[in-house]
Order: sequence, then C-alpha cells, then structure tokens
Amino acid sequence: MDPQHGLPRRLYGSSVGKKAVMAVTGAILVLYLVVHMLGNLKIFLGRAEFDHYANWLRTIGEPAIPHRTFLTAVEVVLTAAVVLHLWSAVSLARRARRARPVRYAARPKPREGRYATHVMRYGGVVILLFVIWHLLDLTFGAVNPRGGGAGPYDKVVADFAPSHWYVTVFYVVALIMVGLHLRHGLWSAFQTLGWGRTARYRGLRFFADAVAALLVLGFLSVPVMVTIGVVR
Repeated sequence: MDPQHGLPRRLYGSSVGKKAVMAVTGAILVLYLVVHMLGNLKIFLGRAEFDHYANWLRTIGEPAIPHRTFLTAVEVVLTAAVVLHLWSAVSLARRARRARPVRYAARPKPREGRYATHVMRYGGVVILLFVIWHLLDLTFGAVNPRGGGAGPYDKVVADFAPSHWYVTVFYVVALIMVGLHLRHGLWSAFQTLGWGRTARYRGLRFFADAVAALLVLGFLSVPVMVTIGVVR
C-alpha cells in the first residue's frame, strides 16, 4: 500500500488530526455565525430591506450559476463542518475514556472541568435540536405559524409574536447554550494552539467571552424585540 495513500486517514486517526479538524470546522462555523447574525440584524431596517437581503442570498451568482446554487453550496459546507466537528468531538471523548477507563476516587474532577464537560456535551445536544427546529421553522416553514409560503420578515414576526412567547424562551435558552459552547470552544482552540500562556491568559479569555457575548446578544435581539413589540 502506498504510504502516502493512507496519510489522510492516519492523520485524522490521530488525536492531533482530530483536534485540527475540530479547529478548522469550528472556525468555519464561527465565521458563519458572525455573517448570519449581521444578516439577521437587517430586520431592524424594515420588511423591504430584510426580505431583499433574504432573496439576494438565493440569487447570488445569477445568471452565471443557477438559482440558489451559492446558498446550497454554503449549506453543504456547513453540514459537512457540523458532522466532522461532532464526529471528531465524540471520537476524542471515546479515546480519552479508553485511555483512562477507571476513574480516580481520590482525585475528583475539578469544578471547571465538570462545567466544561457539561457545557460541551449537553450544550451540543441542545444546539443540534435547536438547529433542526430552526431549519424546520424559518427555512422550510414546516412549523412556522405562517407556513412556507410567507416572506422571511413575516415568518420571523409570526414566530416570535407575544402569543408565542414559549418559542422565544426556547430560542433564548438555545442561544445561551450556543454562547457557552462557543466560549469554551474558542478557549480550547487557544489552548490547543499553545496560545493560552500566562501572559496572554486574560486577553484571550476576554476575547473568547466578548465574541460569545456579542454573538448571543446579536442573535437574541431579534426574537426579544419582536416579542416585546419593537419589531412588528
């Protein structure tokens, strides 16, 4: 067998390779979140501006490429990034358990370590359910009160109307979990890259906290403002 032929498999099979995949896919997802949040904020410019933006996403590249080709390509890349990110995380967790199958009774896991484990494990499940609901709700309109035929602005306003406060609460909880997951993910990436040294510790911590907080507040501003009637 050609040694170079199996190189990608051996590289991904190592812990370093899996962490590298997590870092790259995580960067792709963070970039998407930033762009997606900025697009969402266009709703504060009014119905026409928001609907125009949503339609523009589906017509990027026309007439050189067919309708919605660019958006479909982005969705494929994001799906691949999510799958690889989750698979790498699960693989690393299983490898860590196999390396130390017996827990040390005399050395309980630090509180910060337990917190991080819960955030990444259970937060990941909540985020996955949130993404599925989000797609069924605002992308396909299957569970949206206005259905799939309504415009993007009308879908958002109908979804987070005061009478649907429970949907807003679900989004708030899910987005907070996204923020906690992102905060810990950024810090872990810095540690993996060897940047989390004492001299940079406070600055990198602040950066991770600030990015997570800004994204969460940006995303939360839309459902909350619709629910309290600022956007209608």
